[in-house]
Amino acid sequence: MSYRDSYSLYGRDYFSTPKEYGLSLHSRPTTSYSSTPSSVLSSLSSFRSRPYTGVGVTYTPAPDVNEVYPGLFVGDAVAAKDKAFLRRMGINYVLNTAEGKRYTQVDTDHIYYRDCPGLRYKGFQLMDLPTTDISKYFHIAANFIDEGISRGGRVLVHCMMGVSRSATCAIAFLMIKRGMTLTEALALVRSRRDIHPNDGFIRQLQDLDRELRVCRVR
Repeated sequence: MSYRDSYSLYGRDYFSTPKEYGLSLHSRPTTSYSSTPSSVLSSLSSFRSRPYTGVGVTYTPAPDVNEVYPGLFVGDAVAAKDKAFLRRMGINYVLNTAEGKRYTQVDTDHIYYRDCPGLRYKGFQLMDLPTTDISKYFHIAANFIDEGISRGGRVLVHCMMGVSRSATCAIAFLMIKRGMTLTEALALVRSRRDIHPNDGFIRQLQDLDRELRVCRVR
């Protein structure tokens, strides 16, 4: 169902850099998550078509989406802006983690989806930079995603490429609402999609993991 890893448990130097805990952007886990591929996703090409215009022929990008948890999809801007695709997929919740008109942002908002009855939208104006404070949106994102899934809906969380901002928010949801550790959530999502949260986002997820562990032992 794909178009287009986990780090060691806490040790003495847990809050060091991500790479020291196996969080290399190039490592991949063996953990898998079994779910039935969507018929729509299965019918799409296993690779993304890239924009190219030849003599009399124009190729356009295909939506790049993966279901990383039942009812939760992580994808790119192409998928988010293709309203017909969203309808076919049954997506009725859209979380844009890159809202805006700047470079690497996606210019959709509530108005963009005004002709999509029943679709709930939320947007975060985030840049994919290690210095961006994405943590202030963790609980907002988790609540939004949880609402959609709990109501039997299908939720698309996206950014520009669907590999950093959106993936980070999806992982935060799994940690906050599904009780997973960062290790478990990261491995699960990476088993379903090729993601690359930047180092700053990984550190903020580490902080969240520590906070949630403290809360669970109280």
